[in-house]
Amino acid sequence: MPNPTSNVTKKNTKNNASNNARRVSFVFILILICLACVALVAPQNKLEEVPISDVVARANDPDGNIKKITVSGSELKITLKDKDQPTQISRKDASGTLYDQGLTNQCKDLSGEDLTKCQAKYPEIEYIEQSDFWGSFLDIAMIILPIIALVIFFSFMLKQAQSMNNQSMGFGKAKAKLYGPDKKKVKFDDVAGNEAAKQDLTEIVDFLKNPKKYEKLGAKIPRGVLLAGEPGTGKTLMARAVAGEANVPFFSISGSEFAEMFVGVGASRVRDLFSKAKKNAPAIIFIDEIDAVAHKRDARGGAGREDEQTLNQILVEMDGFDNDSGVIVMAATNRVDMLDKALLRPGRFDRHVNVTLPERKDRLAILKVHFKNKPLEDDVNLDALAAKTAGSAGADLANIANEAAITAARLEHKKITNADLTEAFERVAIGPERKSKVMSDQERKITAYHEAGHAIVGHVLPDSDPVHKITIIPRGGTGGVTWFLPPEDRNYKNIYELKDVLARAMGGRIAEKIVFGADAITTGASSDLKNVAELSKSMISEEGMGKKTRNLVFPEAETGYYTISTGKPYSEKTAELIDSEIKLLSDEAAARAEAVLVANRKVLDRLAEALLEKETLEEADIPELMKGAILPAGAKLY
Repeated sequence: MPNPTSNVTKKNTKNNASNNARRVSFVFILILICLACVALVAPQNKLEEVPISDVVARANDPDGNIKKITVSGSELKITLKDKDQPTQISRKDASGTLYDQGLTNQCKDLSGEDLTKCQAKYPEIEYIEQSDFWGSFLDIAMIILPIIALVIFFSFMLKQAQSMNNQSMGFGKAKAKLYGPDKKKVKFDDVAGNEAAKQDLTEIVDFLKNPKKYEKLGAKIPRGVLLAGEPGTGKTLMARAVAGEANVPFFSISGSEFAEMFVGVGASRVRDLFSKAKKNAPAIIFIDEIDAVAHKRDARGGAGREDEQTLNQILVEMDGFDNDSGVIVMAATNRVDMLDKALLRPGRFDRHVNVTLPERKDRLAILKVHFKNKPLEDDVNLDALAAKTAGSAGADLANIANEAAITAARLEHKKITNADLTEAFERVAIGPERKSKVMSDQERKITAYHEAGHAIVGHVLPDSDPVHKITIIPRGGTGGVTWFLPPEDRNYKNIYELKDVLARAMGGRIAEKIVFGADAITTGASSDLKNVAELSKSMISEEGMGKKTRNLVFPEAETGYYTISTGKPYSEKTAELIDSEIKLLSDEAAARAEAVLVANRKVLDRLAEALLEKETLEEADIPELMKGAILPAGAKLY
């Protein structure tokens, strides 16, 4: 739906803010002026008022202690001989006769030297002509101006209070962004890869375009579609593509935007959002990161909790849809396991669409989209980059494309080269090179043997991925990197492949032990050991790959009960068994790595020397350096 008021609203918001600032400035300046006027008037209130007859008598008397009389309209300000400022005030009568006869006649007929003597004898009179009207006007103004200033000030404060009240009343309004036909549309053609997910969503588009076709056959339009997948796989983009294809309004809001410090606001915003969508039907409501407000409820949480009230309202609204409402709710999450079961049942989220990580052909299509408007050298091979980026999401690929463009611009290339792509890929995957990091000769030697150990074990073991690259240049948080890339995408890994991963991970630590001695091992293998521990635990607890626990799994998720001693859904004896199985896998991996490196010590030295000389070895350099490498009997799995 068009939203012509959106831009006007933004302008009005800016104008209101500007007008409020002007009002504040005006009131502030007005108050300052009033204060200044009061300050000017204040000294007059301190002057001693004396009768005009007394002033006349003292003015005619040389000893009357009057130094100067300043006349302004009907007021006479008297400055005494020992003062610099007026300290007394008097007012002449209505006719002014006392002033005319008593003060101006002393030296009236004198001139020359006599006038000078007379003026020295009697006080000097400074006459400032000013009508009584202006004097009266100023007196009145001094009274009225502060009153006006106070009225304006309190009016302004009242408006501010009303504004704050309106803002508080707006807490219950949904903050959803509306993407209507006036916005840039996203179509399925703009979403590369994930053909299976697009096929599922195409039916939703047809529901919105041709609802009568399904109603004739008694089919009900799905009320909700849940998009589940890893972060960065394009769930939000998919939802916008559905709205773009169906050409309907698209209300987008994040799950966290329902939450507020005030109780009941979340439920109010849910009601407001669904009310807006129904008025603009057919429409799509998209809730991103829905797990923020729709996680599992349990008996321990209070029914009055804000997040539970919000979830309950979502459940009520989705259950209360009319079949012909024309509103479909779409939601995205990467934690389906956290969602409440009531939300996932049929009648609420009828469709579950898995937005998976892209396969190789999908990654190539995504890369082509992101490099569409970027100049590339003729020999740039996007297919090779797609092969390298197994396990990368669409957002990762977009980041690689952007980093490649940045790298090319930094190096002043006119077009993006293969080298720029490689640097961008490695920067995103591991981190930037830290060429400025200074390493001693001994540290470089340890790093070279460490990385060579990884490479040789991975190269020799039959079920390991091929070595893609080895470098001893620090990158990210590592001192060096040995890169293994699978020749093709895999959905499953067998126990042999996983055990080879464990063994090659131990290759660096074992190489240090063989070359420098068992007591000279360093902290360089800390991340390797951590990976070995995590993978071993996953194999035993989640995949059922232990020797004594084959086909048994021990999930950490909720299973209905926990033991008091361990805090987990299994006993202490079982926990000890799991730990022993994990240790068996780690020890086996270390033994296999040691068998390989002892049998290939010459190859280990050769590879380490090449790394010390070149610092980086590419995939093409590996076969020549690995000549003569063998798989000893002690490293085989039976």
